[in-house]
Amino acid sequence: MIGNRSGHHPSAPLAARLEGMRKPAMSVDYREWQPPDALRDRVRCVWRLCDEAPDGAAQTIYPDGCCELIVHLGAPMHRWSARDGWQLQSTSLFAAQHRSAVRLRAAGPLDCIALRLQPWASAQVAGPRLAPLRDEVVGLRELSPALAQALERWLPRLHDDAPEAWNELDRALGPCAAPPALRGAVERLEARAGNARIDALARDCGLPMRTLQAQFLRWVGLSAKEYARLLRLQATLRAIDAGAGDIASLSLDHGFSDQAHATRELRRVTGLPPARLLRALRANREGDTTIALAAAFVRGRG
Repeated sequence: MIGNRSGHHPSAPLAARLEGMRKPAMSVDYREWQPPDALRDRVRCVWRLCDEAPDGAAQTIYPDGCCELIVHLGAPMHRWSARDGWQLQSTSLFAAQHRSAVRLRAAGPLDCIALRLQPWASAQVAGPRLAPLRDEVVGLRELSPALAQALERWLPRLHDDAPEAWNELDRALGPCAAPPALRGAVERLEARAGNARIDALARDCGLPMRTLQAQFLRWVGLSAKEYARLLRLQATLRAIDAGAGDIASLSLDHGFSDQAHATRELRRVTGLPPARLLRALRANREGDTTIALAAAFVRGRG
């Protein structure tokens, strides 16, 4: 659930594409790569996460403005729900838009593979349920049994000597139906790391403000303001991880009104006070198991 990702050319063998990609510390092995050109209007990247011996501690993953289609090849994880407590996940999942950290706990050896969808492609899976599903992870068979069956069959076969896997996933997802103006608005926000006024964005895209807001909810599952906020927070997290300045300077660089504003938003989304987040991401990269998964995804951009 992270934004734009770098990747290697899809014509290269998968082993070569993954070779040399940065791996997170500890036992977590997180890797990602780009899909073929024909799928890039709907799929941002493919990622795989493995951990042969997870310690069972609660983990967090921070939202990034993208929905995901996930298949567990190993033991499905438990997800924390404020309403229901720890719940075992299904084999195939639709992870909808989230506005705060997702809490997960491994139930055994971890091996999952996923499609990170382009923000505007989320409605192709959830339809009109997309916005109401915010902050939820649901079994994919509840939304689309046919898509769940296709993912469970073909996602594990994504390698270059099985091009039919990509073709079948292309067919299962269907053609991109999002309006071009909405796609342009998303790309403009991403290019500015969310640091833009929404009324100015609407003018730039030639859309009435009300239309832009309605299209964001319909196709992305978040309001334009919520999406921009997540982009700013992700940019701030990556800057923290890279050691680029303190919270005060980063807050101004990434469009927050002041340090207090950035501090509130970071704590709301990550569940951690900024001081601990700084230590965990920057100074103690191998020591805080509670953010091992979060750090893996933050660093996965390459």
